[in-house]
Amino acid sequence: MASLPTLSGRDVVKAFARDGWEMVRQRGSHMILVKDGRMATLSVPDHREVAKGTLRSLIRSSGLTLEEFAVLTGK
Repeated sequence: MASLPTLSGRDVVKAFARDGWEMVRQRGSHMILVKDGRMATLSVPDHREVAKGTLRSLIRSSGLTLEEFAVLTGK
């Protein structure tokens, strides 16, 4: 199993953008992402470092595996 990298909120958004997610708005410190064909939306905190549990939950909600996400981040 791939370990989770330490990423900022902006880096997480860039990784999900490579998978087709699009940032539609930002409300306060949270960036909202949507993807055509998916019911779920992702709410990514705009922090210097996203907590491991939060990142794992976002990956699970997006339908990706940890390995697929690791490829998207390039780390």
